[in-house]
Amino acid sequence: MDVLIFLLIGAAIIALAVLLTAYICYRMAFYNPKPKNADPNAIPIPDGEIYEPFREQMEDWVRWTRSLPQEDVSITSFDGLKLYGKFYEYAPGAPIELMFHGYRGAAERDLSGGVFRCFSVGRSALIVDQRSCGRSEGINITFGIKEQRDCLAWLDFAIKKFGPDCKIILTGISMGASTVLMAAGRELPKNVIGVLADCGFTSAKEIMYEVIRTMKLPPKLAFPFVKLGARIFAGFNLEETSAIEAVEKITVPVFFTHGETDDFVPCDMSRRMHEACQSRKTLALIPGAGHGLAFPIARDAYIRMLQDFFGPEASAPITK
Repeated sequence: MDVLIFLLIGAAIIALAVLLTAYICYRMAFYNPKPKNADPNAIPIPDGEIYEPFREQMEDWVRWTRSLPQEDVSITSFDGLKLYGKFYEYAPGAPIELMFHGYRGAAERDLSGGVFRCFSVGRSALIVDQRSCGRSEGINITFGIKEQRDCLAWLDFAIKKFGPDCKIILTGISMGASTVLMAAGRELPKNVIGVLADCGFTSAKEIMYEVIRTMKLPPKLAFPFVKLGARIFAGFNLEETSAIEAVEKITVPVFFTHGETDDFVPCDMSRRMHEACQSRKTLALIPGAGHGLAFPIARDAYIRMLQDFFGPEASAPITK
């Protein structure tokens, strides 16, 4: 009897230790509560030394975007979250980029430069705050697993709002790129004329392995706790699907781009997705560009490559 009690106590301690470790992993990777007392007039810039040389340009893009005529829009997600976005019209009937930001980012912070780029090539922009980010509801990030369904919901919204003949390009940066790739692997309406995937990751598991390595921990040992934390506390399966699987099913043209010196999402991830993609595709690698900096570093080349790839049918006449 004493041995049985000892074993039960030991099992309980192990179970609690596993649960606690999974919860810590969940808090570190997926939990994303709204910051308190955030200044609505502040101009947010991503953290990190690599962004400092571009701070002034990024702040200018945010100020410029704030000065534009804009429309607040919202949808309700499949699981009841209110998600928010802003629409910037270049011209009536212009093709629209439906744009998704990166991990723990926000639409205005990550995508104001994208709005500038859209207007440079004659496109309107619909930028959205992903679940638990910016103004949108929720407390958990799911690395594109649930966000891909949000992308499809935003796509339905855009078609209803802008009409059955509107042309849409699904655009994302970092986690947003993986989100739109996973969404594009599903059946899409004819309105989607292409995908722009900037520095996306192949799968949640692979990017988690990369992050765990930077923490000097063994990925094979730590990842099961991360996956368990996602399942128990955020309610999703981290390995349910992935961008690398989805690209094999995409039928619309895909423009992949990545900074060659990205030390967060390895450039090789875009190389592998480009290789696996079965639709018309291109891969634009930007020398000297860190994570998310392909456009700021090579604006003219980036725009030229996009125009060459998608062609004139993906732009309205340039008037602004």
